This record gives sequence, structure tokens and C-alpha cells, in this order.
Amino acid sequence: MSGGVDSSVAAFLLKKAGFDCIGVTMKLFDNEDLGGDTHKSCCSLSDVKDAQNVAYSMDMPHYVLNFSDDFRNLVIRKFIETYQNGATPNPCIDCNRYIKFERLLYRAKQLEFDYIATGHYARIEQAGERFLLKKAKDPKKDQTYVLYTMTQHQLSHTLFPLGVMTKEEVRDIALTQGFVNARKHDSQDICFAPNRDYAQFIEQYTGKPAETGPIIDESGNILGTHRGLIRYTIGQRRGLGLSFSVPRYVASKSAADNTLTLGKEAGLYAKTLIAEDINLIACSTLFQPIQVKVKTRYLQTEQSAVVEQIGHNQIRIDFDVPQRAITPGQAAVLYDGEAVIGGGTIVRTV
Repeated sequence: MSGGVDSSVAAFLLKKAGFDCIGVTMKLFDNEDLGGDTHKSCCSLSDVKDAQNVAYSMDMPHYVLNFSDDFRNLVIRKFIETYQNGATPNPCIDCNRYIKFERLLYRAKQLEFDYIATGHYARIEQAGERFLLKKAKDPKKDQTYVLYTMTQHQLSHTLFPLGVMTKEEVRDIALTQGFVNARKHDSQDICFAPNRDYAQFIEQYTGKPAETGPIIDESGNILGTHRGLIRYTIGQRRGLGLSFSVPRYVASKSAADNTLTLGKEAGLYAKTLIAEDINLIACSTLFQPIQVKVKTRYLQTEQSAVVEQIGHNQIRIDFDVPQRAITPGQAAVLYDGEAVIGGGTIVRTV
């Protein structure tokens, strides 16, 4: 229970269905330590109080479990290292992968509970001996993109009560039940970076300013000086500190020589990507190339492509139409209709 309306209604629905429940809020990070706006992020003291209030209103025990060490080591550290290595991470995926559905599930089993449940908008269905992850009923809230790393074991011990509901229906239940957080705004995507300033967070957390370096064009000509690679992402146009007669965009970042390369719009498009660290849900292995739909960003419209598994932990995706600003570090998630086939971390375009 994060303190938000979604997890609160998920708890209510499970209690109503007759489950024996306890509410758990995970202590991951102290937002107050960084002076952030705690009303737009999770993990604040007010969030814990909201979760407790809702749990107690349903006669449900509530506990705060400390996962801060795991969160720092498995999520924040990877977030920082990925940016420093020139890629753009998605820590929400890592939080789900290593904390919610690994560490929390392990703790639940220790406490002799059969399932963990969250307020995610997604569905889990069993087909034969395999568990499938499927899109939520509400397409505007579907969160399967950040859940593609779930394993068969995790899916078999997880419940998503909101997967068949719309956000409006969830709000209505919270209002009817008089939950204190019924009108609470949704939390932001990255809870530990105040005001979404990722570069400032990294500099403050590490105690080291980002190293400046040359901005070059695709021919190697020096155009200016960047303020640290962690401040830029592929496809970015604003905030470069330079002006051109023809628009220029961030085409690539090289941590090896600390250079930022700018290029024209046409150079941002690629038809093929390689992804590694893959997880497959609908099957154990892709034995042959198959036609799929793919998202390379959370809010992206699905794109038609052919995927081929080219190694034990590697896939190749060939899009029907070239895609703009495919970004290393982000996830490529594969869909077959409503079902998630799996996905992996983008490492490069071809």
C-alpha cells in the first residue's frame, strides 16, 4: 500500500472478496532528505499515514517494511550507473523487478501469505501450465510495460485486482468508502528524484558534479561544450545551449570519450534494435522469428515488428517502419494482442 488510491482500492476489493489481508508499505527512500515535493512522490511520511488510515478503516493490520538498502543497491545504483554509462534507465521497471515482486514476495512467503497484491493496472491469467500477463481493461492506465520482467513464479503468486477496472471506477469506490486519499493525485514515475531533475539527484547523491565535455557533429567537428552526459537523452532538442539554422538533436552519447553527438532529424530513425537481459512470459524461448507489436517507451503507441531470439539472453527487433529516437537503457516490450510476450533492455540500434 503506497498510500495512493489504487493500492487502497485493491486492498478493499480483496477484503471484500474474503481474502485474509495485511497492508504493507515499503520504505524505499526518504524524499525529505532531498527536499523534494513529497506530495507528488511516494515513500513520504504522509503516504505512510494515508496507507495506515485506509488499512485501519478496513480493520486490516498495517506494517512498514524497510527495503531501503535493497532499493539503493539494486535500483538507485543501477539508475546512476546507467546514466553515467551513456544510457537512459527506467528505474520503475527495476523497482518492480527487484523490490516489489522479488524482495516483497520473498518476505510475504516468510510471513506465510500466498500472494502479494498491488494497485497496478494489468491482468494475470493462467493458460494451461503457463501464467500470462495481459493488458488492463483501461488502456489509458495499462502498466504492463513496466511489468514485463515478471517471472512465472511471481505471476503465480501475484494479484492485480484493478486490471479489470477503469481509473474512474477506482476513484468512485474510494469516494464511496470515504478513503482519505480518494482524490489524491497519482505519484510521479520516479519517486527518488525531486522535481524530476535526474542530473541534480545524481550529482547530489554521488557528491560529484557531472563532467563537462565536447559537443560534436557527426563528422567530429566541435560545436560546443555539454554540461554532463547525464543531462541529455537521445532525440533531445531543447536545453543544448546552442542554436543552429537547421534543428539539431542529440543523436548519441559516448561515455568512453565523454562526447555528445548532435545530428539532424533524419538521423534519429532506426529500423532495427538489439535488446539484452530478456525475460519471456508467454513462452520459454522464441524458436523462430514472429510478428509482434513493440513499445520502446512507456507511452509509445505499439509498433509492428518482427522479433527473433539471437542468443540465450538477446533478441533482435526489426520494425516495419523506422522508429524515432530508440534509446539504449529503455525497455523494448513485445505484445501479441493483449498478452505480453516479454521484453528486454535496449542496448543498441543496427
